[in-house]
Amino acid sequence: MSKKTTDQTSAQTAHTLSQALPYIQRYDGAIVVIKLGGHAMGSDAGMESFARDVVLMRQVGINPVIVNGGGPMINQMLDKLGIKSEFKNGKRITDHATMEIVEMVLSGSVNKRIVQAINRQGGMAVGLSGKDANLIISKQAEGDLGLVGAPTKVDPSVLHTLFQDDMIPVIAPLGAGENGETYNINGDTAAGAIAAALKADRLLLLTDVDGVRDASGEVMAELSAAQIEAMVEDGTIAGGMIPKTETALSAIRGGVRAAVILDGRTENACLLELFTKQGPGTIIRAS
Repeated sequence: MSKKTTDQTSAQTAHTLSQALPYIQRYDGAIVVIKLGGHAMGSDAGMESFARDVVLMRQVGINPVIVNGGGPMINQMLDKLGIKSEFKNGKRITDHATMEIVEMVLSGSVNKRIVQAINRQGGMAVGLSGKDANLIISKQAEGDLGLVGAPTKVDPSVLHTLFQDDMIPVIAPLGAGENGETYNINGDTAAGAIAAALKADRLLLLTDVDGVRDASGEVMAELSAAQIEAMVEDGTIAGGMIPKTETALSAIRGGVRAAVILDGRTENACLLELFTKQGPGTIIRAS
C-alpha cells in the first residue's frame, strides 16, 4: 500500500470517527438490547466482528445486553443424538428430552461462544440464562407446545449490577417456572421482554433478512405501529416477520424507545445503526 493510499485511509477513519461523535454522545449511558439469532451468528470471522462492535459500544459508554438464539444449532444436536421432534402447526413441541438439549445448547455451546468472542476482544462478558437470579419468570405458552414458555415477570436487577462493573451480559432465552420448570422462550420474545424491563433505548433484532419489506419488495427504513398493523392485516407482513414485528411493538409499548429489525450478517450492522444517520434495516417507533 502506498503512502498516499495509507494517508487517505487514515483521513477517512478520522472523518468517520468525527462524524460519529454526536451519536456517541447521544448514546452515552444508554442500554441497547441485541438479539443475536442463530442464523445471524455466521462464520467465526463474523462472530469476531460482532464481538468487536459490542466491545466498542461498551467502551464508548453504552450498556449492551446480548440475547442469543440458537435454533439451527439445536436442530443439529437433536439430529446428531437421534431425538425426533413432534410438531404442531409448524412449531416444535418441547418435551423434557428436547428441553435438556435446548438448555445444553443455548446456555452452553452457543452462549459461551459469544462470551468467549467478546472476551477475546477485550470485553468482560458474562454468560447467564433467564433462570439465573430469577431474571425471567415464565409460564407455559399457549398452543400445547410443551415446555415452551412466555415471560410473566422480568427482574433486571442482576443486569444493572453487571452494568456497574462494566460487564456485558449474554443471556440464553430460558425461563424459570413457578414450580421449578425450565421453559424454552423464543429468543425475540425474551429479548423484547428484557428490553422493556430495562426501558432500553434500542432493541436490535439481528436476523438474516434486510428488514421489513413493503408490497413491492423494498425495505422500509421506518415504520409506525399503525403501519405494521395495517401491513399484517393486508398480508404484506407475513410468516416469520409477524412475530418479529409483534416483539418490536410489544417492546415499544413496554417503554423501549425504538426497535430495529436488521440483517445481522452485515458487517458492523450494530455500529451502522447506532452511529450513522441512516442505519440499515427497519426502525420501528411508537408513533
